[in-house]
Amino acid sequence: MGTNEYSVTADIGGKSWILSSGKFAPQSSGSVVIRVGDTMVMATVVMGDKPREGIDYLPLLVDYEEKLYAAGKIKGSRWVKREGRPTDEAILSGRVIDRSLRPMFDSRIRLDIQVVVTVLSVDGENDPDVLGLTAASAAVAVSDIPWDGPIAGVRVGRVEGKFVLNPSFASIENGSSDIDLIVSGTGDHIIMVEAGAKEVSEEDIIAGCAFAQVEIAKVLEVIKSLAAKTGSKPKREISLFAPNEEVVSKIAAYDGEYSACLFVPNLAERDAKLSAFREKVVTEVSGGNDELKRDAYYVLDLTMKKLVQKAVLEKGQRVDGRGLDEIRTITCEVGLLPRVHGSGLFRRGETQVLTTVTLGGPGDEQLLEDLDTEEERKKRYMHHYNMPGFASGEVKPLRSPGRREIGHGALAERALLPMIPPREIFPYTLRLVSEVLSSNGSTSMASTCGSTLALMDAGIPIESPVAGIAMGLVLDKESGKYKVLTDILGLEDGNGHMDFKVAGTKKGITALQLDIKVKGLTREILSDALATAKNGRLTILDKMLQAIAAPRAEMSPYAPRIVSFKINPDKIREVIGPGGKVINGIIAETGVKIDIEDDGTVMVTSINAEASAKAVDWIKNLIREVQTGEVFQGTITRILDFGAFAEILPGQEGLIHISELEPHHVEQVTDVVKIGDVVPVKVINIDELGRINLSRKALLPGAENQPQEFRPRPPRPGGPGHRPGGRPHGGPHRGFGGPRH
Repeated sequence: MGTNEYSVTADIGGKSWILSSGKFAPQSSGSVVIRVGDTMVMATVVMGDKPREGIDYLPLLVDYEEKLYAAGKIKGSRWVKREGRPTDEAILSGRVIDRSLRPMFDSRIRLDIQVVVTVLSVDGENDPDVLGLTAASAAVAVSDIPWDGPIAGVRVGRVEGKFVLNPSFASIENGSSDIDLIVSGTGDHIIMVEAGAKEVSEEDIIAGCAFAQVEIAKVLEVIKSLAAKTGSKPKREISLFAPNEEVVSKIAAYDGEYSACLFVPNLAERDAKLSAFREKVVTEVSGGNDELKRDAYYVLDLTMKKLVQKAVLEKGQRVDGRGLDEIRTITCEVGLLPRVHGSGLFRRGETQVLTTVTLGGPGDEQLLEDLDTEEERKKRYMHHYNMPGFASGEVKPLRSPGRREIGHGALAERALLPMIPPREIFPYTLRLVSEVLSSNGSTSMASTCGSTLALMDAGIPIESPVAGIAMGLVLDKESGKYKVLTDILGLEDGNGHMDFKVAGTKKGITALQLDIKVKGLTREILSDALATAKNGRLTILDKMLQAIAAPRAEMSPYAPRIVSFKINPDKIREVIGPGGKVINGIIAETGVKIDIEDDGTVMVTSINAEASAKAVDWIKNLIREVQTGEVFQGTITRILDFGAFAEILPGQEGLIHISELEPHHVEQVTDVVKIGDVVPVKVINIDELGRINLSRKALLPGAENQPQEFRPRPPRPGGPGHRPGGRPHGGPHRGFGGPRH
């Protein structure tokens, strides 16, 4: 199959960007490969030929594929080497691309559209996720699929007070950048924002978005240039879904009755009235015709949007009767579950989330196989989000978490991450789980608040408490008139023009997520929304601090305790033993978990203080340097003709020469000691080979009057000393007693 390759090169942010099309995936509707450095990402888009029947939404599917070959890696699994389920990071990258592209397509399209972004090569410096977003936009731009694009996406960091375009992965991970901001849109309009930050101000976020838009305009020129070179396939003429005109006309007559059912303060009453009203109207309008029923439901949804938006814009009226900047009733509780390490219950209106904290040792960290890093990355703070069907009064089978659950959990996790104490201060692994018990708007921000309560209840010294709030927007594109809504309901989320979630401390923002469904979000609107969100966030924080003002002074008695101390790194091999024999023996005897770092840091984790103390003493004795003159209780381990060997410390033996057993002459060693006997001994000499010589008679009555005679021991076969040694140290040893990390 013959193909023509087209490419465009541009300098963006001091790096060479190459966008090409035509070489790969020629049977797709559109295909673009983007290269920056040695990172290459391919995006393809395909549109189906036949409309999907029986759906009332745009059937857009976005997949982000991470291939380990792109980083020269083979999967670490013992058996399965093929890539399996996408990582959470890949799912989150796919969600960012989906949220950016979706508003650009006509919502009335019923043809399947699939975007597949495949990471082909990574250099560990240029992140493929935002490049994939731009490649996806370019793929649609060169295709025959109609849309309102192109758009572009960039990542913005800030190092030493200066904004940086698409900063390296390392600068985000090592903390040198205090903002990790992804912005997509056009040169004039913002479509999507995703951010993590270290308590930055609202003004900083706005400045970062402004910086991003300048760079986005440059990327858009490259995309347009590539589309022009390829000849930009003519956009297909496709039929858009349109409801039956008679149905539209008939439903318009019900606007007054619809509003009466819609604008009801109580959720249960509102849902009941709306459900009964919708069923009545659909029956009356459709006459039992299935196709007309579908059209009627569609028109009712559009009518609801129109009524909600009109009431907000013209009257400042919300469906539950609140003011535009009013927050629903908030209640907070902690310490509800007696055996968990920490728990918090956060309720805002009808949204209710229970969050729990579980503490573990360093060995419980999660290992991640990333494309971006050569080494396995470890994750010590995890937040998982669950929302079963009963939370929204529905019957749903329980399944593993989907994209929504992973996305909501990641947002709440990102909000708290900057406040988690560093490993050097608090070496625990933390797993938080948010269970959504009732949902009516912004469960992700309720999970953020619940996480703060649970962490403080667990006695974790977080730097500052974090709260989150969801904002909304209703915008008239023609006039530019808009209204910002505080603490949106689920109904307002679906029927407004923006979903804007902001989390942070009293000092500043730690996480932000924005999606807009129409063009028109300006910096003025963003500034207004952020200022209003700040007031709401501080109000919620005050309510939370009334439930628990500071982290508890003591952790739960059921939480594990970690004892940390340092040993000489050269002694690590002695603690490990050949094949882990020594350390596994300690674990088997005491039931603790032991983690050892390369720098000699030893961490013993246990819920049993006595077992922990025993393990710590055992390890310290293993590497203890014996001094001449010390006295021990030695256990006889071996008997030879010239004396007996006694273990005085774990793994350390010394020789009691036959002349050092008694003050008088001894014919046979077994006349005095037998294997297994425990006898007091004194260290009388450590020779130049490190061999320990002991005396029993030195501790017997009258020994001070006896002559001290030292007789060199005969050499032992197989080595000069009695101390274990010579085992090579094979690197760090982690996770003994638990998952091996």
